[in-house]
Amino acid sequence: MRKPLFNKWLHDYGLFILLLMLLLIGWQWIVHLGFVPAFILPAPTAIGGALIEDSHLLLGQHLLATLREALLGFLLSVVGGAALAAAMHTFRVLEKALYPFIVISQTIPLIALSPIFILWFGYSIWSKVAVVFLTAFFPIVVSTYDGLSKGEREYRELLLTMGATRWDIFRKIQIPVALPSFFSGLKLSVVYSVVGATIGEWLGGSEGLGYYSRRMSGNLNTDSMFASVFLLSLIGISLFAAVMLLEKMILKRRGTKK
Repeated sequence: MRKPLFNKWLHDYGLFILLLMLLLIGWQWIVHLGFVPAFILPAPTAIGGALIEDSHLLLGQHLLATLREALLGFLLSVVGGAALAAAMHTFRVLEKALYPFIVISQTIPLIALSPIFILWFGYSIWSKVAVVFLTAFFPIVVSTYDGLSKGEREYRELLLTMGATRWDIFRKIQIPVALPSFFSGLKLSVVYSVVGATIGEWLGGSEGLGYYSRRMSGNLNTDSMFASVFLLSLIGISLFAAVMLLEKMILKRRGTKK
């Protein structure tokens, strides 16, 4: 059982791992031979050393702060975005009134809004959560709304002839059909949430990986700065993988029931 699973994993990600190893070796070689100054691009071994040396700060304080902000804003965006998408799908008046505002909200640079959120919420966690929410909200609303609009007409008409209510159609047809689109938006949103948390910390924070990388950049400590960037990327990859796993579990279970 383990061997076929390992072979499948190697088949799916073997080329990526090989390319990643070659890139890291080339990166290390370029810096070691002095083609690029270490204060501009530190070697992977130097970044690893900074991760170990500053692990008590990076892992114990700043990573947890960023993860807390990203997850809280992400969960709020999922609940609010899915509810708003369902409301716009059910009531077309809401869709006509609110959809343009949702699009407009994405045209405003987050860097311009972050000081406003700091003015409203102070330097608390909620100013960062607000940035995360605004960043992660849009993919959830759009993907869920588009997925609900795909409701298969034949099944709907069949259920109507059998006396089904509007809630029955929404629950048994439109929600299952919308799940793939919903999870597509979810995967984008969970990655954007890390970006939003980092932006919020850069512009007004006292902890978090974004704040730490800004402080290290000001001190020209590129080893530690790249270490924090690596952890931010690792958070995004881990959250994306978790959503992918959840998607596979739910869609597989739904397919089994069928």
